[in-house]
Amino acid sequence: MHIIVPIKQVPDIERVKFDVETGRIDRSSAPGEINPFDLHAIEAAVKIKEKHGGTVTAISMGPRQAESALRDALARGADRAILLSDRRFAGADTLATSYALACAIKKLGSFDLVICGEKTVDGDTGQVGPEIAEHLGIPHAAYVSSIERLENGEIEVVADYGEAYYRLSLKLPALLTVTKDINTPRLPTLKDKLRARKADVEVWTVDDLAVAGCDSQRFGFAGSPTMVAKVIVPEERGRNCVMISEDEAAEKLAHIILKKIGEKR
Repeated sequence: MHIIVPIKQVPDIERVKFDVETGRIDRSSAPGEINPFDLHAIEAAVKIKEKHGGTVTAISMGPRQAESALRDALARGADRAILLSDRRFAGADTLATSYALACAIKKLGSFDLVICGEKTVDGDTGQVGPEIAEHLGIPHAAYVSSIERLENGEIEVVADYGEAYYRLSLKLPALLTVTKDINTPRLPTLKDKLRARKADVEVWTVDDLAVAGCDSQRFGFAGSPTMVAKVIVPEERGRNCVMISEDEAAEKLAHIILKKIGEKR
């Protein structure tokens, strides 16, 4: 069984800054890491591999620095890592990103399952996974919280749509986007990290994907019908705290209530 896991390197969301002038995230302002949702996709793929056999391929698109995220994926159990890195991929929205990833999957040849994280913490759209499936023309299920059965060329999952849970069956090859409820990602050991550090990370460019019959005009900024028009950073607001004694509490509370009643009239 061949399982493919598209992942993304994202900046530490607690430390990242926004460039208000360009409307983009200043990725140099914070260290990169694997998108937290993608860790659950990797774990789901590795668990399937451990139970049914096969290989796990991790794919990412980004600058050469994203290689560190792929090495982390290798340390967590992936067998192969591929980085799509080319200036012509830059400026991609979700449609162009999903097209590039779908092209890479086509170039890989036969596969059985694609597992994506539910969404990314920097984009928060949840669009790339389903869009990959549409580009590939395969069935897909989103918000998968558990995998119930995998046999005879079919996978059965439970999807959490908020107000209800759905039990779905999909013919393979198929694509899933998984939620954080599906598992607890394992922590790589020192041995795993050392092995991943020595492993090869393949780098593919636009020209490599052209061999798979893909249209280079659909990559990057040229293939992106949407763009961020403006980024507004909310102003920080302070709160006033007034300390009052027990003796003053009743009088102060009565004053506040009367004032609020007066404002509503």
